[in-house]
Amino acid sequence: MSDVIYKYHPHKKATIITAPFSGGQPKGGVELGPEYILNSGFAKQIQDLGWDVEITHPLEGTDFEAAKNDEKDSFGVKNAKIVSDCNRKIFAAVHTSLQNQRLPITIGGDHSIGTGTLLGALTNNEDTCILWIDAHADINSPKTTGSGNLHGCPVSFLMGIDRESYPPEFDWIPTVLKSNRIAYIGLRDVDSGEKKILRDHNIPAFSMYHIDKYGIGKVVEMALQKINPNMDFPIHLSYDVDAIDPSFVPATGTRVEGGLTLREGLFVAEEVAATGLLSSIDIVETNPSLGETSDHILDTVSAACAIGRCALGQTLL
Repeated sequence: MSDVIYKYHPHKKATIITAPFSGGQPKGGVELGPEYILNSGFAKQIQDLGWDVEITHPLEGTDFEAAKNDEKDSFGVKNAKIVSDCNRKIFAAVHTSLQNQRLPITIGGDHSIGTGTLLGALTNNEDTCILWIDAHADINSPKTTGSGNLHGCPVSFLMGIDRESYPPEFDWIPTVLKSNRIAYIGLRDVDSGEKKILRDHNIPAFSMYHIDKYGIGKVVEMALQKINPNMDFPIHLSYDVDAIDPSFVPATGTRVEGGLTLREGLFVAEEVAATGLLSSIDIVETNPSLGETSDHILDTVSAACAIGRCALGQTLL
């Protein structure tokens, strides 16, 4: 059982939302992440912390994986239609969960689903603050992306950055995210166009340099102070497992050396839980197909589950 009191979910009801989707990037296998996480007993782990848990599968019956291709469209991005259609379904599931006073735990899947999860949270409460834990900023626009992979663009769509460059499939997404409501932790692979966006919009961004300099505890404190100074707004935690160093989570798609230790990564989730303000969470980019050994897969899936448990109130003592 957890002793944390969740201000926005005092009755401790949660919905696990599966998002088996790989269309935001070229590597197959990340769509298997939710299945592996659930098969490891994730739902029971959350129940054992005192939560009433239900599971929903909003992408069931879709053919997104079959429709995926690696060709850029005239807007310079790949798979715009399926990424958009997927995000509509994820948005609806997250928003419905929040409307039903259940904490949505979305498990992916690649980080392109972040557009839908964040939109669901912000539609429910426009003051929701976003902590984006990731090696990457994922704030490219279609104008700035080099790869065209839409898992690198979810934040820009919600901020309306370079909106004139969006393919028509994304016209439905409103500009709802303010630059003073999102902070990054764990960055270490940021494109030049993204660096300019972060500077131009004065977005709080804490790289591994800041974690080395100040320590993870101080960095989480500084990030929350920037976006939630009075600690009175709900928090959405968007957690890419590649924020953690690949020595701990090798089965992920865009590995970058020099990341968070596993303990630092779990501390972030523990500290968000301790605020009592967690309102929604997504955990993404677990790719079982990229594990070179069964231990690689187990380590990565276990880390994803541990992030969820820590955010939902598990403590060391």
